[in-house]
Order: sequence, then C-alpha cells, then structure tokens
Amino acid sequence: MIPVDIAILFMGAAIALALVPGPDNIFVLTQSALHGRVAGLTVTLGLASGLIFHTTAVALGVAVIFQTSQVAFAILKYIGAAYLIYLAYKAFTASQANLEEGAPSPETSAKQYTRGLIMNIANPKVTIFFLAFLPQFVDPANGPMVWQFYQLGFLMIIATLLVFGSVALAAGWLGDWLKNSPMAQTWLNRLASVVFLALAVKLVTAQR
Repeated sequence: MIPVDIAILFMGAAIALALVPGPDNIFVLTQSALHGRVAGLTVTLGLASGLIFHTTAVALGVAVIFQTSQVAFAILKYIGAAYLIYLAYKAFTASQANLEEGAPSPETSAKQYTRGLIMNIANPKVTIFFLAFLPQFVDPANGPMVWQFYQLGFLMIIATLLVFGSVALAAGWLGDWLKNSPMAQTWLNRLASVVFLALAVKLVTAQR
C-alpha cells in the first residue's frame, strides 16, 4: 500500500502535469465546444480509461518492449496517426446540416468514448512516460509492486478526470453559443480537423 504522503505528492504532480497545455487538452476543448459538455466529458472518460492500458503495460513490464523495440513503437504510433487522420477527414467533411440547432448530433456517446480511448492507447509516448514517471513513487517496502503501480494509475486517472473534466465543462459555454451559429460551427470543425492532423504529425515524428 502506498503511504498517504506519497499518494498526496503523486496526486499533486499528476494534476500539475494534466494542467500543462497539450494535445489532450485541445482535443477535449474542441470536442466539448463542438458537441457539448457531455461529449467533452465522455471523451475525457475515454482518455482516462486509456490510462489503464498504460498502467498495465508498465506494471507487467510490457512497456519495456516499446522502449527497446523500434518496430513495436513505430507500429503503434502509425496506427494512432492513421486514426487521427481519419478523424481529421470526418471533421473536415462534416456537413453543416448536422451542425444546425435542433439537428441530431452525428456523434454518439459510444463513438466519443472510443475516440478518446483509442487516441490515448495509440500513443506509445504515454506508456514510455508512465515507465519513467510511475517507478519514482514505488517502493518494494510498501508491498507488491504491481498493486502499487495500479494505485498510482488510479490516482492518475482521477487527476485526468478532474482537470480534463473541468476543461470540458468550461468549453461547454462555447458550444452553447455555437448552436446559434452554424457557420462558426463549420469553422470550428475545420479547426478540429487541423488539430487532428497536427496530432497525427506530432505522433508520427515522435521519437522514443
């Protein structure tokens, strides 16, 4: 069991890291503005759920493969980039009719959740980061190592939900305004497309 003081220290560090502006923050921001607060929170839940994969990878030692194998790292990042390019295409070609007030949203909660989940899992740099970050707070004297990693992963999920959830709620007002401006929604979709493409390029050019 991780001591309370270590857990508090880790939680503070996790929240600070989540607050740093980055691709995930922008991703949640645009999705919340485009599809509403619920969509932003659903995407956040998907992103947070993806952390379970990275925690497991580190806890069971799978992360070492991504750190030492260029092929494994490359395969995962190209899969992630391909998915982001697909999202960019979908955002860019979204019809204005689907964005007008009163029209049904083309995005279901399942799609939004899956989008966040895949985006997180398909980023091998998160696994590498976990491999470097989590062990600093693990001590064999505090019990089984695997259990400690999962405790830290759970705290990281809580930090992600708190910070990204706040971003989604704060961005919701923008979505409320956009409901009355189909043209603005169209341009925001174009912006989302650019964001997805930028994330794809960032992922493809990522080095271990």
